[in-house]
Amino acid sequence: MSKKNNLLVAASGTGGHIFPALAVSKDVEDKWNIHWLGVKQRLDANLIPKKYNLRTLSIQTPRKNIFLFYQYIEILMSTFQIIRILKEKKINLVFTTGGYISAPTIIASKFLRIPVIIHESNLIPGMVTKYFGFLCNYVLLGFKNTNSYLRNCKTVFTGTPLREQFYKSNPLPEWVPKGKGPLLIVMGGSQGAQAINQILNESLEFLLKKQFRIVHIIGESNQQPFYIKNTKNYIQKKFTNEVAALIQNCDLVISRSGAGTINELIEAEKPSILIPYPDSKNNHQEKNAMILAESGGSVLINQNNISKEVFEETLERIFKIKSKKGKNHYEILDLMKRNMVNNNIKSKNEIKKFINYFLKEF
Repeated sequence: MSKKNNLLVAASGTGGHIFPALAVSKDVEDKWNIHWLGVKQRLDANLIPKKYNLRTLSIQTPRKNIFLFYQYIEILMSTFQIIRILKEKKINLVFTTGGYISAPTIIASKFLRIPVIIHESNLIPGMVTKYFGFLCNYVLLGFKNTNSYLRNCKTVFTGTPLREQFYKSNPLPEWVPKGKGPLLIVMGGSQGAQAINQILNESLEFLLKKQFRIVHIIGESNQQPFYIKNTKNYIQKKFTNEVAALIQNCDLVISRSGAGTINELIEAEKPSILIPYPDSKNNHQEKNAMILAESGGSVLINQNNISKEVFEETLERIFKIKSKKGKNHYEILDLMKRNMVNNNIKSKNEIKKFINYFLKEF
């Protein structure tokens, strides 16, 4: 079959929206011409391969101020631009992962009677999925329990697709600090997390004194300079493409709790300290974190309650050494590892089936 089927992928803004869409696109590109719709001045230009024909719109992320209503109107008005793109590229199917680019894309698609599939990766569905999901042919879910929030939608549990590197074993990168001390991976998602960077900065002397090895991913859009000179046991980076290798080979991850991170931790069976972003829509990051905290694979710390003392005491408890039959081990960390049982399904293959269902024979 020649590739005469055109798929529009609408995913923009953060890694949580972009990475699952990239994973799916790579899986179906052999049968679809892929066109990507994003937003200017976001991560899109840095992450989307040229072969996916990225087109960007000038849409501002809505901010809570007196102009909020007009900002939403501006987003919806972009529907007319998207209609022109859908016609121009002769799109047969739209796949989107939520975010502000999704709402006008869904409306434009339904106006032209083009089928739409949306993937919702969070436990608590985002605004677009909640209010526009009923217009989609399928709403694919990252978590089974999300179904209870979307009664009027045609939902299917598929899990959340991850980057290909998470489905294979990767060696620890050469640039990671060497030694016998526990390895911590500290990150705040694709955009960074100022609060996590701050608490690590305050506790760095303690961590190094305790012989921890630390890889600190501060994020591309970190608002405050947190540059600390790299040392034998501390490496700081703005961004890395070797996240899977780091997570697979570390002892503990300290991170936000976006849906992508939660699924990466599940796939790697890696214990964590999760510090949810407190201003996430519908508090969805805390709900995501509870999935692992309730299973005993993670410690959840509320950002409003975190302090240097709480952070350091939590790490001391997790890495407290116990002796058993003459051998030293980290009792709590080992228990957390056992609780991180991998029960994930092969989500990429599931989503591929739904997308290829809409292939047209020519």
